[in-house]
Amino acid sequence: MGAERGEARGGTLATAFAALKRHRGTVARATGRVVGLSALTGLLMTVAVFALAWPVFTRMRDERIRYRQLEDPYLHDTTGLLLVALCALPLFLLLMGTGGAALQTVCSRAVAARKPEGPARRRQVLTVYALRGLAVWSPPLLVGFVAHSLTGYQLDTPLPLERGSLPYTLVEASPVAAVGVAVLLRLSLSLAPAAAAAGLGPRAALRSSWALTRSRAGAAGVLALALPLAALTAGALRLVTQLALPLRPLVRGLVEQATGNFFAAYYAGILAPVMIGIVVSAALALPLACTAFASLDDRLRSPGTPPGGMVETKAVRV
Repeated sequence: MGAERGEARGGTLATAFAALKRHRGTVARATGRVVGLSALTGLLMTVAVFALAWPVFTRMRDERIRYRQLEDPYLHDTTGLLLVALCALPLFLLLMGTGGAALQTVCSRAVAARKPEGPARRRQVLTVYALRGLAVWSPPLLVGFVAHSLTGYQLDTPLPLERGSLPYTLVEASPVAAVGVAVLLRLSLSLAPAAAAAGLGPRAALRSSWALTRSRAGAAGVLALALPLAALTAGALRLVTQLALPLRPLVRGLVEQATGNFFAAYYAGILAPVMIGIVVSAALALPLACTAFASLDDRLRSPGTPPGGMVETKAVRV
C-alpha cells in the first residue's frame, strides 16, 4: 500500500507539475484574479459583518464600563459574536467555493489541454462545491448543536443528561466522531470538482468521485495527495500568520482610534494576520491542489466512460 501510494503521488504530481509549467502564465493570471478578487470581496464582507455586529460590540463596551465602575472583573460573553459569525459563515464558504470553482476549471483545462469553456462549466463545478459542502459539514454542525444543547453549560438550567453518565459521555464525544466521518466523506468526494470540470454533471461527478475513491488505487492516490497538500497549506498558513503578527497592534490601534471601541479593535487585530495567512496560503496551495486532483481524476477515470455515466478505475500506475 505504501509503495502504491508513493507511485500514485509521484506520477500524479509529475503530471500536475508538467501542466502547471506548460500553462504557467494562464494559471498564474487566473490565480491572481481569483485570489485577489476573493480577498477584496472577503475584506468587504468582513467590514459588513463588523457593521452588523456593532450593537454587540457596543453592548460589550458598555458592560465593560459598568463593571469598571462597580470595580468588578468583566469577562465578556462572546455568544452574540459567535451567532453573527455562524450566520456569516455560509457567505464566506460560498465565496471560497466560487473562487475554487473558477480555479478548478482553469487547472482542469490545463491538465486536459482543452480550450477555454463558458460559464456553464464553472456553474457545474460550483454546484458540486455546494452539494459537497452540504453533504460533508451539515451533519457535524447539527450533531455539535444537539450535543451542546444536551451537555453544554446552561446557566440556571439543569442538564438533560446526568453529568458523568454513559449517555452524557457518548453525546459529549459525538461531535468529534461526526467530524471524523465528515473528513472521510470529504476525502471520498475530493475528486468531484475535477470530474465536474471535465464534463460530468454535478450528481454524476459526486458519484464518480465516490466510486473512484472506493478502489485501492483511488484511495491511495487521494491520500497521497491530500496529506501533503494539507500539511503544505497548514504550514503556509501558520508561517504567514506568524509573520503577519506585527500587524495586530497596528490594526488594533487604528480601529480603536477610529471607532473608540476596544472590542471591535481587539477582534479586528486578531483577524488581520489570519486573513493574510489565508490569502497567501490559498495562492500557494490552490493551483497545485486543483491541478493535482484534476490529474488524478483524469488518470483514474476510464477514457471510454461516457459523459455523465459511471466510471471504472484503471489498474495502472498513477
